[in-house]
Amino acid sequence: MMHSPILVTGAAGFIGFHTIMHLIQHGATQVIGLDNINDYYDVGLKYARLEKLAAFKDAFHFEKVDIADKEALDALFKKYQPKRVIHLAAQAGVRYSIEHPQAYIDSNLIGFMNILEAVRHHQIEHLTYASSSSVYGANTKLPFSTLDQTDTPVSLYAATKKSNEALAFSYSTMYQIPMTGLRFFTVYGPYGRPDMAYFKFTQSLYANKPITVYNNGNMMRDFTYIDDIVRGVVASAMHIPETKIFGQYKTPHMIYNIGHNHPENLGEMIEMLEDLTGKTAQKDYQPMQTGDVLSTYADITEITRDLGFVPQTSLREGLQNFVEWYKAYYGVV
Repeated sequence: MMHSPILVTGAAGFIGFHTIMHLIQHGATQVIGLDNINDYYDVGLKYARLEKLAAFKDAFHFEKVDIADKEALDALFKKYQPKRVIHLAAQAGVRYSIEHPQAYIDSNLIGFMNILEAVRHHQIEHLTYASSSSVYGANTKLPFSTLDQTDTPVSLYAATKKSNEALAFSYSTMYQIPMTGLRFFTVYGPYGRPDMAYFKFTQSLYANKPITVYNNGNMMRDFTYIDDIVRGVVASAMHIPETKIFGQYKTPHMIYNIGHNHPENLGEMIEMLEDLTGKTAQKDYQPMQTGDVLSTYADITEITRDLGFVPQTSLREGLQNFVEWYKAYYGVV
């Protein structure tokens, strides 16, 4: 495990929090966490994550910084001089982007550009950054392969993530900085995001309120448990990608799908939650939402080949872990 400084952005977020926990528990001695703690969802949950990380005060250092603030970000890089960066900070959510587009421009475009510039000027050994399965957009060929075209994003969120990949590729090529992009597929688990369907369904089940089900539940998602995701994130961060040749250009840039490689029907996921909570869902059926896609399914050939990534957690096991955490965290009897 690395003993030189590692910077993780989005430290108070779902994946960032678990990534930092994994790094420290596996021997990292200096992890810097960055987050602006925005109010996209319950900030209490974000502070609860940071409180758990604060127990590792010798290894973990937190800075409240917005990546859209270039001067503050540059100051942080100068202060800590990280060698590797795991960039997970972003404005998340497909539906939120319809009503709050500027938040995605500020964080996912301006903020990402600031990260690239900081990485360029501070001799970073490797940048690992979050992309999304959303980049596949209107693509109908399953499973989604990193060789597939991604020119049809159907949400602003997806378009910003597609832009991140293009910007990273150009910077990696121009400045020969190793970079790895990770296309996440429906990440879930304890301390998860309250805007995600499984979390909202669980809340509604325990509150005896109806759950909103889009497209009659006839959607497939490649649900990927957080512990599996984190193993892939850390393995990616520790693995410098091979340089590829594109004509006269050399590019040390790689894109991986990181998913479970086993899509599940949304209706079946609801049945599992009903069983695990002992509750029966009252379903409010609604048509497909703007920006949603019918199916996601990750081809993980490359990340398995290069990093040995093999998901180990079934959806039922992962949901059981989540429900147990939810009951303990919210005091549900």
